[in-house]
Amino acid sequence: MKKNIKRCSWTSDDPLMIAYHDEEWGVPLHDDRKLYEFLVLEGAQAGLSWSTVLKKRENYRRVFQGFDPAVVARFTIRDVQRLLKDEGIIRNRLKIEAAITNARLVLEVQKEFGSLDAYLWRFVGGKQVRHACRRLAAIPVTTPEAEAMSKDLKKRGFKFVGPTICYAFMQAVGMVNDHVVDCFRYGKKG
Repeated sequence: MKKNIKRCSWTSDDPLMIAYHDEEWGVPLHDDRKLYEFLVLEGAQAGLSWSTVLKKRENYRRVFQGFDPAVVARFTIRDVQRLLKDEGIIRNRLKIEAAITNARLVLEVQKEFGSLDAYLWRFVGGKQVRHACRRLAAIPVTTPEAEAMSKDLKKRGFKFVGPTICYAFMQAVGMVNDHVVDCFRYGKKG
């Protein structure tokens, strides 16, 4: 972890949040498994803090089989029951069922578009959107691109994909660079 450098203030002094900010947030991501992982994690965050989700991330990776959508798509009601008992994740039936439903739909998207990556990145024209916000308060919570993504995902049957969740997803996977301009990560690509 780099010390004495300017970061976005949302990291606070939490080492896990700092590492996430410094190494992942806003870095363009094109791996389908990782994109599916962030769809699940952003949906799990709804109503909670991101730090809560980050602390449970390794457990999510374990119980969702490395976020392999082909494996998760085969989960049954028995798996839902098992996951509801696992204290290592957020035990919300709707969020767990959404992760399974969304895995099945990821497979459909992959068939239609060749990859989840190709489908999702088309909402930003295939390249990262770079905002130039000077303050955290100036960063939007949604955009027309996130609203279009949300609408299309919902039309396909995806769950926990409202515009705000979609925008947080876009920030997380680097479709958008929302580091404030004086953050050391702002000018970096990838």
